[in-house]
Amino acid sequence: MHLSIVIPLLNEEESLAELSHWIARVMASNGISYEIIFIDDGSTDSSWKVIHQLAETQPEIRGIRFLRNFGKSQALHAGFRAAQGSIVATMDADLQDNPEELPAMIEMIEHGGFDMVSGWKKKRYDSVLMKNMPSKLFNWAARKTSGVQLHDFNCGLKVFRKEVVKSIEVSGEMHRYIPVLAKNAGYRKIGEQVVQHQARKFGKTKFGPDRFIKGFLDLITVWFVSKFGKRPMHLFGALGVLMFIIGFGFALYLGIDKLFFNPTGRLVAQRPEFYIALTSMIIGTQLFLAGFLGEMILRVRITQERYSIYESLNLNRSPEGVFQREKA
Repeated sequence: MHLSIVIPLLNEEESLAELSHWIARVMASNGISYEIIFIDDGSTDSSWKVIHQLAETQPEIRGIRFLRNFGKSQALHAGFRAAQGSIVATMDADLQDNPEELPAMIEMIEHGGFDMVSGWKKKRYDSVLMKNMPSKLFNWAARKTSGVQLHDFNCGLKVFRKEVVKSIEVSGEMHRYIPVLAKNAGYRKIGEQVVQHQARKFGKTKFGPDRFIKGFLDLITVWFVSKFGKRPMHLFGALGVLMFIIGFGFALYLGIDKLFFNPTGRLVAQRPEFYIALTSMIIGTQLFLAGFLGEMILRVRITQERYSIYESLNLNRSPEGVFQREKA
């Protein structure tokens, strides 16, 4: 298996047939052996039925159906686990990503030495105020905080070496930061290619304005995990010690002033510096304990179910090509 194409989807029944045939034409013209893994992220339309119908005529099609909507990150994680190709590509199911870009991106992986190649939608067919401007701001902030010099972090069209997707954990809303996760895992040769962006042909976008708020919050999380994920005491401990020293300094000043310079003046508890000292030492102690607890938690591996697969299609295909259905 040369290429695995992972396609998460939610209520995209109109576009699936056209997309799968488009991919088949591109792969056939380039002589690329491939598989398509559709991940139905809890669709309420006939998307899963369409995937079944397509699989009857295209043995390259495989499918995973979630019990409910778990999100794009979880869908990608399931697709990455099921991928068998030596190269793994991701793309959206809404026909806005052009599969004809894939051969050139694969060439960059195989002959350019890249671990990952991300698409760059330089010219977009989206609303300027609702998508283009917020996207530019978001990408600028992601470049500054992560050090990964990409113009379009959230482009759905990406190509990876198989080892990359098997090494990263995509959870929560972290699908926007797969390049950063790859860099943190040690894969630093990350390339970029300008790709053609298509106008949406069917349906409507599944993302609202809140995606950018969540995106910036996730960016802070990624930055923190990248910098201090393996050493939380370095941040919380340092801040805790600093706050405690400030508080202790005020307390020492108040004690010396009361004992030697102003013994008949106001009580120490009546001076505002006393409350600054007390608050600083309490916050410092709490920060230090937070760092200590973080270090302890790192030594405990917590396993949790990210999603619940309801049904899968062709994941355990027999060598003769017989379709096998299974429910989980």
